[in-house]
Amino acid sequence: MDLAALTVTELREQLRTRAASPVEALDALERRIAAVDPHVRGYLHRDLEQARLLAAAADVTLPLGGVPIAIKDVLNVKGQPCTCGSKILCGYTAPYDATAIARLRAAGAIPFGRTNMDEFAMGSSTENSSIHPTANPWDITRIPGGSSGGSAAVVASGEAYAALGSDTGGSIRQPAALCGCAGLKPTYGRVSRFGLVAFASSLDQIGPFGKTVRDTALLLNAISGQDPQDSTSIAEPVPDFTAALGRDLKGIRLGMPREYFIEGIDPQVDSAVRQAIKHYESLGAEILEVSLPHTDYAVAVYYILATAEASANLARFDGVRYGHRAENPANLLDHYGRTREEGFGPEVKRRIILGTYVLSSGYYDAYYLRAQKVRTLIRRDFTEAFEKVDAIVCPTSPELAFKAGERVNDPLKMYLADIFTIATNLAGNPGISIPCGFATIDDVQLPIGLQLIGKPFDEAGLLKIAHAYEQSTDWHRRRPPAP
Repeated sequence: MDLAALTVTELREQLRTRAASPVEALDALERRIAAVDPHVRGYLHRDLEQARLLAAAADVTLPLGGVPIAIKDVLNVKGQPCTCGSKILCGYTAPYDATAIARLRAAGAIPFGRTNMDEFAMGSSTENSSIHPTANPWDITRIPGGSSGGSAAVVASGEAYAALGSDTGGSIRQPAALCGCAGLKPTYGRVSRFGLVAFASSLDQIGPFGKTVRDTALLLNAISGQDPQDSTSIAEPVPDFTAALGRDLKGIRLGMPREYFIEGIDPQVDSAVRQAIKHYESLGAEILEVSLPHTDYAVAVYYILATAEASANLARFDGVRYGHRAENPANLLDHYGRTREEGFGPEVKRRIILGTYVLSSGYYDAYYLRAQKVRTLIRRDFTEAFEKVDAIVCPTSPELAFKAGERVNDPLKMYLADIFTIATNLAGNPGISIPCGFATIDDVQLPIGLQLIGKPFDEAGLLKIAHAYEQSTDWHRRRPPAP
């Protein structure tokens, strides 16, 4: 048996029955990584020695006992690097665990490996990493999506049993779609952000990647709940998110937003998503058309609000206390200027400049304040739609994984890759991407993602709907070819 090929659910059973040990599971993962990661390049760092110690002492009776979990390099894990894919944090070692990491440990999991990402989570292709790019495991000439591209790629390629990522405008769901795995963005406030290096604080949310929907539910069980260290986390009861899995969809109403089925979608994506919706009908769901009329403004609103928050959040990276520091500065101003110029990449600088501009005197009302008002309208669109339906179904991405380097010099086209995921973050709703088919390009099979959007704090219902489709199809069982 190839332990590395197992899902978290399957591995838990092997560990609990003593058919395999946590150390054996870790060894199998390392062999897979050695064979695959030189091509995919999904990891930035792995501490095998520490992981072995934790595996040897793991309590396999715990919910995730002995299961190694890959971690996006934006979450602090005590004693491990946390670069956020940026030169400005090279050399920084986390002195504490993020709350999500502490909760994974409490559930018995082993935080294993730092996965690659777009610098400070700013990007849709993982090409903005200042360390190295990551490849799509289905075709290493293509991108894996972003910003959590490393986490999606290592799960899809069998280099991780599951992973954590962060989602600010689609950064879990879009790479999950392009790599062919499950990726969940929880409701804003469901998971503590303490220990997550902030990009846009009102949009960021930590969430899981898994080979199956059930695996994402298991991780969500572990990391959810209010945290006194994060004032934006919500005191909402945390159910067992696996409890409703396997139930039928009788009486479930799914909404098709007319604004998400538009010209410009790749024909193979459009066809696969529509077939998935028909399949939901065969499972007993009722399909209704809904409208999210302010969708057209979502990208503009996002790139005003997110960049404004980023310009404030990234002001702390000045080379004084940690990270990169310019050599021999002439004075303090020169120190700040050169440190940030040398440490930040082009995309991060672009967004800091945009954010500073929209917050500046004379432009605050015209841009930032107006964007906040439109954000309220976008949230209202979802509230009204959910008065008619239980979940919304649509494409995750309007296109397939594109060639590496294809959009590096076209930021606007890159930003549009998240056109179907951004509004969910603006509204704060949960969303999940699951595989719903494959497209063929140049004799290469590329995954297609189906997005389901749920009511706030109804992850249990959302996971039930996603699981019903997943288990009645075989898309999630397909794995990339050997590189």
